[in-house]
Amino acid sequence: MFLKNSWYVAAWDHEIGVKPLGRRIVDEPVVLFRDAAGKVIALEDKCPHRRVPLSMGKVVEGDLLQCHYHGLRFDRGGKCVRIPGQEAIPEAARVKAYPVVERYHWVWVWMGDPARADPETIPDYHWLDSPDWGAKGTYIHVKANWQLIVDNLLDLTHLAFVHESTIGNAAVAENAEVRVKRTPGGVLVTRWMIDKPAPPTYVKAGGFTGNVDRWQFIDFLPPAFLRLSVGATPTGTGAPEGKFVDGINMRNLNAITPETETTSHYFWAQAHDFDVKNEKLTHMIFEQVKTAFLEDKEVFEAQQRVIDADASDSQVDIHADAGGIQARRILARLYDEEQSARQAAE
Repeated sequence: MFLKNSWYVAAWDHEIGVKPLGRRIVDEPVVLFRDAAGKVIALEDKCPHRRVPLSMGKVVEGDLLQCHYHGLRFDRGGKCVRIPGQEAIPEAARVKAYPVVERYHWVWVWMGDPARADPETIPDYHWLDSPDWGAKGTYIHVKANWQLIVDNLLDLTHLAFVHESTIGNAAVAENAEVRVKRTPGGVLVTRWMIDKPAPPTYVKAGGFTGNVDRWQFIDFLPPAFLRLSVGATPTGTGAPEGKFVDGINMRNLNAITPETETTSHYFWAQAHDFDVKNEKLTHMIFEQVKTAFLEDKEVFEAQQRVIDADASDSQVDIHADAGGIQARRILARLYDEEQSARQAAE
């Protein structure tokens, strides 16, 4: 199940240059490259002549993408403008062009109706390029369905078991005060752990010597954007009442882009608003979270293997799944609406 009328993160900005990059998004082949002025262009990664990926080709004359096989050239709008050895160009010699926006160090591609591609609907990830935050991120390819990753990020009880060496401890599962509510566009899960030991990563980042009051606010927007506000202060200093004393405040920023029904592109970053010029600190926090996310990757891929072996197998929901259940309901509704609109237009 894919939502097409949505922006998706296709790449980090540094991944795209003059050399074409091929990336499958919602099961469509896309090629991305920069023109001579540095602007990103996104086209269908499939030459209409003999179906060779255009990402195997090269950029010529500043902004034309030349097919590696027979030299057909396509402009930024996807139209073939040259076929070596002939003057007449068939009308069908064209590929799809996708709207593109470069923002927050990510390259966003609209996969649905181009007329509906409004850049104002791109979710806010300003922490990635704000001078007030230290941030570092990366990309992980996951051999699992994208909704498994969304479920994981909306249910953080797993931190106590999968990530006990870094960002988790028993309090996350046993002692959290949890609330789930619908927002105008998605779901918000709030979690508080009061007067509990800080997990290892928090001790390293904040130097805590005693118990802390810790929060996790998970903001989900469809299809798969999750922005987490996480942090801690020494217990009893007023964090639940909105005070911030001698603590650490961070953002965990996630954008999951479906590749196929069983594989995903996972773009994420960790940001902090304390000691923001300390690159060693930024790197340490990033590496700690990266260790945790690679542990998650093992879980996602193990889940997918089990699902592939028996897709009819049922599953049991527990209280911790409340956020994920709400998110899946929103996604199912949006998918049904999109399919109905498509059928009505046919």
